[in-house]
Amino acid sequence: MKNSKPESASKPKSISPQESLAKIQRYCAYQERSHHEVKNKLYSFGLRTDDVDEILSRLITEGFLNEERFAKTFAGGKFRMMKWGRIKIQRELEAQGLTARCIARGLKEIDQADYRKAMINLLKKKLAQIPEENPYAKKNKAARFVIGKGYEPELVWEALNDLLA
Repeated sequence: MKNSKPESASKPKSISPQESLAKIQRYCAYQERSHHEVKNKLYSFGLRTDDVDEILSRLITEGFLNEERFAKTFAGGKFRMMKWGRIKIQRELEAQGLTARCIARGLKEIDQADYRKAMINLLKKKLAQIPEENPYAKKNKAARFVIGKGYEPELVWEALNDLLA
C-alpha cells in the first residue's frame, strides 16, 4: 500500500457545466473576482474551453463579474488594509489581466490626501523602528521600505525630506 491517497485527490473531479455555474456564482457573490481568477477556477473544475467561455459570458451578463468593479474594490482594499502604494496595486491588477482603463479607474478610488497621509505615517513608523545612527543610512532604509510597498520614489523622497528638514 504505497499510495494511501484516494483516487480523487490525484485527478480533479469533473463537474457538469450546470453545477459549475451554480458553484461559480456563489464564488463570485462572496467577493469581487477578476476574470482571470474565475477562469482558473472554472478550469480547475475540469471544464472544456467552450464551457468556460460560455459561463464567463453569462457571469458578465448577469453582473456577477465586472472588472472595473473588481479594480476599484481591489485598489481601495489593498490601500486601506495593506497600505500598498499605487505602483504595487497597478502591478497586481496587471497580473490579473485587467485593461489599463480598468486599472486607472481602480486607482482613482485612492484619495490623494489619504495616500500622502498613509505614506507619511509609514515613513514615520519605519524611521522610529530603525536603530541606525547614520542619518543618511536611516533615511535610505526608510525610503526603500516605503518604495517597496509600492509608493512612487519621487513622492517618498519629497515626503522624507519634508519630515527630516
